[in-house]
Amino acid sequence: MTTQTAMDERARRRTIGFLNWAHFLDHYVILIFPTVVIGLEAVYGRSYGDLLILSTAAFTAFGLFALPAGWLADKWSRRNMIAVYYFGTGICCALVAASDSFETLAAALFGVGLFAAIYHPVGTPMVVDAAITRGRTMAFNGICGNIGVSIASGCTAAIVSGLGWRFAFLLPAAVFVVSGIAYLKFIPNDGGKRAVQAPDQDVALGKSLTIAVVILFLLLAFWVGLVFNALTIMLPKLVESRVAADISLTKAGMLATAVFLCGGMAQFAMGRAVERVVPHLIMSLIAGIQVIGILLALYTTGWWLLPSLALAVAAIYGQVTVNDLVLARYTPPVWRGRIYAIRFFLIFTMAGPAAWGIGWLYDHGGFNVVLGVGAVVAVIGALNTFAISGLVTGVETRRAAARRQTLRPEQAIAQPAE
Repeated sequence: MTTQTAMDERARRRTIGFLNWAHFLDHYVILIFPTVVIGLEAVYGRSYGDLLILSTAAFTAFGLFALPAGWLADKWSRRNMIAVYYFGTGICCALVAASDSFETLAAALFGVGLFAAIYHPVGTPMVVDAAITRGRTMAFNGICGNIGVSIASGCTAAIVSGLGWRFAFLLPAAVFVVSGIAYLKFIPNDGGKRAVQAPDQDVALGKSLTIAVVILFLLLAFWVGLVFNALTIMLPKLVESRVAADISLTKAGMLATAVFLCGGMAQFAMGRAVERVVPHLIMSLIAGIQVIGILLALYTTGWWLLPSLALAVAAIYGQVTVNDLVLARYTPPVWRGRIYAIRFFLIFTMAGPAAWGIGWLYDHGGFNVVLGVGAVVAVIGALNTFAISGLVTGVETRRAAARRQTLRPEQAIAQPAE
């Protein structure tokens, strides 16, 4: 290996490392408030539904600005956009901690959502382009995001209990700013250039089929976004309300963390599974399991609720990882950044309506109504997933047959002469 090649490899690994760290922080920061809000019920004397609606600004911005962030990264620099993500999110977290009214709190939360929106449409295509073993690399990146989701409830609950709710935002603010400084120091400026990998797992579809698959994926992003955001937002409160009577905020946060960690294990398993099974089949299987998990959560209470939620969360987070891999498999590289931007725009734009919808449905019917509506949405998403799988099955079958034909002569040559 030449010196230049070794330097490029180190830069590639450092870039993926910072992107994994950024993914962890992104999911952590956006889920601070759904745990903080449980404690604020007593502080402000307002209902859970009223206070949760306050976070609609952050979740709406998290989705709304994904599209312009992806476009700006393509026109300017993906590397520099990640730096803006680190610094902007950190500064806005500090503003949340300094807020002294509902209006300023909502405005600061909007800022957090705005800058946090940068990561997915910019960072995910960077990981796809930099990955050599795409399945494992993207699965680990997904796990990092899931760990952020997993520990957000527990860490936030512990910080609120020990230091107060403002420190739940102030401490991450410092971490973001320090990470941004390190990122600029260790990641060289890309000058707007990037080398796109075209690994063997990419599959070329006809133009009309590609358009159909992309449209179905964008439609799927709508349904996935509703279920993904709804469950992650309401899970701490759901655990507190239905697992055991008089459970403390800290214990509810820790149990929510344990449930979310099941999603991380599922993502790791998915990264290995896609190396052995074509991803669209795994995607369809997980979509079915997701429906089963939500239905079980609807009809169980007490401690039996936890394994039901664990199954639902494992399916939801496993599906997100596999969907990213399937989309990368069938999307031409020149489209990839824009398609990911639109997909994450749709997924995370659903966070705002999900937060509002959970609050409204909870106040009018409790979690039975919330989970019932979630199950219906999950069924629609599963049907959407089956349609994508059906469209690409023929291409995948012909591709596998062609590979077998290619391998037979090689195997014949490899046979020793008698």
